[in-house]
Amino acid sequence: MSNPIRDLPTAQLLSMITRGHVCEEDLQRPLLEVLKKPTRDNYPTTLLAVGELAERALADQMRERTVMNSPQLVRDYLRVYFAGYEHESFVLMHLDAQHRLIEVEELFRGTLTQTSVYPREVIKSVLKRNSSSLIVAHNHPSGVCNPSQADRSLTRMLKTALECIDVQILDHIIVGDSSCRSMAEIGDL
Repeated sequence: MSNPIRDLPTAQLLSMITRGHVCEEDLQRPLLEVLKKPTRDNYPTTLLAVGELAERALADQMRERTVMNSPQLVRDYLRVYFAGYEHESFVLMHLDAQHRLIEVEELFRGTLTQTSVYPREVIKSVLKRNSSSLIVAHNHPSGVCNPSQADRSLTRMLKTALECIDVQILDHIIVGDSSCRSMAEIGDL
């Protein structure tokens, strides 16, 4: 069964969703930003609703299967989650014993270039949700997703602290403009 909507240009799809309330400025932005970051007071809330639905659909998939078998799904979710963020944010993806998603929690929010992360608060959050393991993630609003020395130090510190309560960090993912970097994949975990 073919999907006639699939062949329509993005501008036409956006116009269908918003009943023509899309301005030229919106069409020049990356699509994830259009769906997650309003640019004016009369911004079409239907676009924000579509972005939220996309994020929820990806989260539902991670609740149904082990995230270790779906690294691309995790990356896709995080790219949607952080789309349009102008500040650094640190997120915990709480996982159960089968590595399925329990909850995504934005635990810390910072400035354009940094976020303070407190291991004590991470541990409190993990215990509250009875998490078996975590994927931690944060964004770099600069768009560059290479881990800094501070990112590496933080990961080591959190890993050591969480080992005391038998919780494993499976990955630390850094999200840039259009890509993600897995610290586990590059050997920094």
